[in-house]
Amino acid sequence: MSGGVDSAVAAARAVEAGHDVVGVHLALSRAGGTLRAGSRGCCTIEDAMDARRAADKLGIPFYVWDFSERFRDDVIEDFVSEYRAGRTPNPCMRCNEKIKFAALLERALELGFDAVCTGHYATLVDTPDGRELHRASDAAKDQSYVLGVLTAAQLAHTYFPLGSTPSKAVVRAEAEERGLSVAQKPDSHDICFIPDGDTRGWLADRVGAETGDILDRSGAVVGRHEGAHAFTVGQRRGLQLGVPAADGKPRFVLEVRPVNNTVVVGPKEALACAEIAGDRFTWAGRAPETSEFSCHVQIRAHADPVPATAVLVDGVLTVRPDEPFDGVAPGQTAVLYDGTRVIGQFTIARTVSAVPVEA
Repeated sequence: MSGGVDSAVAAARAVEAGHDVVGVHLALSRAGGTLRAGSRGCCTIEDAMDARRAADKLGIPFYVWDFSERFRDDVIEDFVSEYRAGRTPNPCMRCNEKIKFAALLERALELGFDAVCTGHYATLVDTPDGRELHRASDAAKDQSYVLGVLTAAQLAHTYFPLGSTPSKAVVRAEAEERGLSVAQKPDSHDICFIPDGDTRGWLADRVGAETGDILDRSGAVVGRHEGAHAFTVGQRRGLQLGVPAADGKPRFVLEVRPVNNTVVVGPKEALACAEIAGDRFTWAGRAPETSEFSCHVQIRAHADPVPATAVLVDGVLTVRPDEPFDGVAPGQTAVLYDGTRVIGQFTIARTVSAVPVEA
């Protein structure tokens, strides 16, 4: 129970369905005095108190479990190391993979519980071939992308009561009817362990800020930066280039190279990506029956899925979209779909531009 309306209503529905429910709030920060800043974050003292009030209203036991050390090692340190390597990570994916459906699920099973129930908007479908993960009924709230890291073993012990709910408005109205004080609580957003939203400053304190060159695709120096970690692929603003493009058009970040502390920029057309690949992949349920298969691929939580062909050879999963992606960065997660069903996911390690460098 995060302290938000979704998990409170999910718990209420689980109780109503006749399950033996225990509410658990995860303490993910060692900063005991952490308070909520606007609608940022989801793991503060105020959130824990909101979760407790919801549990009391539902008449279920409530506990706070300290996973701060595991969260630091598996999510925060991973986030820092990925940026240090010039990649763009998704900490919500790591949290679901390592904390909510790994550390939390492991402890729950050890204590004799059958499943972890959350307020995620996604749907589980049981078939003769095993349990499948599908998109939620409400496309605007669908969270199957960030759950794409779940394996068949984890899906067997999960429960998403909100998956078939037609809209968030329905959930809030239900919370009001049940007398839950979080009914109109704002949604959390951004990165929970950077509550002020200053990701650049937060990273500078941990990665360090060293000046370096900004290059065009030919290797010519066109500007200077104050820390490569502050740039992401597709970024346009804040480049402060000293040499304008020959055609006068804006330039975008195409690549971040941490080894030599340089940033590569170029025209928007060069963001088009013809191929992505990675060797860190998992299947959400049954694995594909063939090494090459058609699918739709989604590269961001709220991006549109793109038709593509996936090929698995020698432990590397390569995806080629029917039409080029726009602005894909190593470190992002690609989630593969068959209609509404999640096939699996992989961390993007390599990208191939659809626009060759001119000689």
